[in-house]
Amino acid sequence: MQSLIIDNFEIQNRLLIGTGKFQNKYDVRESIIQSGSQVVTVAVRRIDLERHEENILEYIPDGVKLMVNTSGARNADEVIRIARLAKECGYGNWIKIEVIDDSKYLLPDNQETIRATELLVKEGFVVFPYVSADLYVARELVKVGADTVMPLGSCIGTNQGLKAEEFIQILINEIEIPIIVDAGIGCPSHAAKAMEMGADAVLVNTAIATADNAPNMAKAFSKAIEAGRLAYESGIPDSQNIASASSPLSHLLS
Repeated sequence: MQSLIIDNFEIQNRLLIGTGKFQNKYDVRESIIQSGSQVVTVAVRRIDLERHEENILEYIPDGVKLMVNTSGARNADEVIRIARLAKECGYGNWIKIEVIDDSKYLLPDNQETIRATELLVKEGFVVFPYVSADLYVARELVKVGADTVMPLGSCIGTNQGLKAEEFIQILINEIEIPIIVDAGIGCPSHAAKAMEMGADAVLVNTAIATADNAPNMAKAFSKAIEAGRLAYESGIPDSQNIASASSPLSHLLS
C-alpha cells in the first residue's frame, strides 16, 4: 500500500486519531499504540502549557506526529493566536484549523478558515483546514496553499457516517492535494467506505474514544482503513444492473 507524504513526513497508517472525549489518558495512549496511528491531533486548550497539571502529551508515544488543532477558535484571528502560541511552546508547525462559531450544529466557518489558512501558510505552518465539503471552498484552499482539505463526513460527534458522501467524492475527484475525511465517522465500515472512495486518510475521535474498549476500536478502525485503501488501489469493479455468472453457463453436464 502506498504511503501518504505530507511535508516530507511519510504516513503509512492512514488513520489519524483525535484525543478528546477519552475516559482516561491511558486509553489515549493504548489506542494510538494498538492502532499504529502515526498522526494525533490535540487541542491547545487540552495541553497544560505551564506544566501545572498532568499533560496529555505525556501519553503520546514517541515518534507520533503531533498536529495541534484550534478547537474553540471562533474566527481567523483566534486561530492565528492559537497556532503561534503552540509553535512558540515547541509543539511544531502542523495545525488543524477549526473555526466554529455555531454552538448548535458545530459547522465550520469556511470563509474564516480560508482566511486563517492563507495567513498561516505565509508563516510557514503546515495547514490542515477542517471545512464543509464544498468544491469552491476546497479550490480556494488549494489556491492559498493548504496542505490538505479535511471535509466533514457529518456533524461532529454524531457518528452518522458519510452524510456528505457525494460532495466528498467530488473533492476526491477534483482536488489534487490530500483529502482527509474528518468528523461524524461512527464505525469502521464508514472509514472503509471513505477509503474505498479514494480519500487519502480519515481522522476519528468520538467513535474510538467513547467505545466500550477504545484501544480495540482503534485497532478495528486501523484495519478497516487499510482494507479500504488497499481495495481502492486495487481497482474496485463497477457495479452492474444485471446479473453476471461467475462461472460459464455453457457446456454444463447433462
